[in-house]
This record gives sequence, C-alpha cells and structure tokens, in this order.
Amino acid sequence: MVPQVLILPGWQGSGPEHWQMRWVRAHSYTVVEQNDWMRPLRGDWLTRLDEVVGDSPTPVVLAAHSLGCIQVAAWASLSRHVDKVRGALLVAPGDVEQPQLLSVLHSWTPIVRQRLPFNAVLVGSENDPYCTLERARGLAQDWGARWVNLGACGHINAESGLGDWPEGHALLHTLMKE
Repeated sequence: MVPQVLILPGWQGSGPEHWQMRWVRAHSYTVVEQNDWMRPLRGDWLTRLDEVVGDSPTPVVLAAHSLGCIQVAAWASLSRHVDKVRGALLVAPGDVEQPQLLSVLHSWTPIVRQRLPFNAVLVGSENDPYCTLERARGLAQDWGARWVNLGACGHINAESGLGDWPEGHALLHTLMKE
C-alpha cells in the first residue's frame, strides 16, 4: 500500500516557492494545516497531527521542516498512532531552545530527545541560522535518524534556491519504500 505523504511546515508556514509547497503541487501531497501558523502552540499542533494521522486510511510518511521536525519528535512521544508512520524526513530542525526563539515558541520546550519509533532521515545545513550543525547532528543522533549534511544551504527553505529539491525528494522516496 502506497503511503500518504504528510507535509509538516514550520513556524509561519511554508510559502509557495518552498520545496514543501512545490512537492504538494507536483505530487498532490497533503499539508497538515494548523489553526495558527504565527503563534504555534505545541498542544494544538500535536493534536492536529494526531487527528490527521489517525484518520489516514493508509500508512503515512512525514516530510517536516523546521518547527515541524520538533513537532514530529514531540508527537511521536505521545501518540498511539505512531505505528501508521512508515518514516519521517526531518529537514532543518528549528532549535526552539535558542534564546531568540524561546520567547516566541516557549510552549515547544524542552525539545523531546527520545528515539523515534520509525525510520527517519534528518537533513541539516552548515549555516542554518535557526539550528547549528552540531545541534542538528545531536538531534539526529538522539532521534535515531540517519544524518545528512546538505552543506551551506541556510535554513533549507525557498531562500536556499533548491527549487523542487530532487535530492530531498529522493530521500523521501527511500523512506516510502522502507
């Protein structure tokens, strides 16, 4: 059975030129819509993800960016639906414990650091302003995710100039087959 791909944008959502939204347009993936993209509350976002995964008639693969990565880790520690997840592509996790993000994203701390109960790949960047390379590598290790260093690509978003990001899509397909 082909899994449903769920797109999990980060704080403030993903604009039309972000690789996530380009994948949605090209492949009809499903965005997990949130009630408030600007003032995200962890409990609200976890509840929404749980509803979408629980309601899916097929297994799912998660494609998360930034705060979406932190969402996946927190959700996986609580949900009874984790068995429906075939894998997760975690891209450019946002370090919500950084002082400049803490005041805005306070409900997201502490970051859940336990091993994920499904396969995952974490893609980080050497110059991400929202998460150092060392911190991203540490999250990958804690979550049991395969680590991929994308080089100097900023926050791995629309400003990174990745376009449709075929290399990322290939990583997603690897998770879909596992």
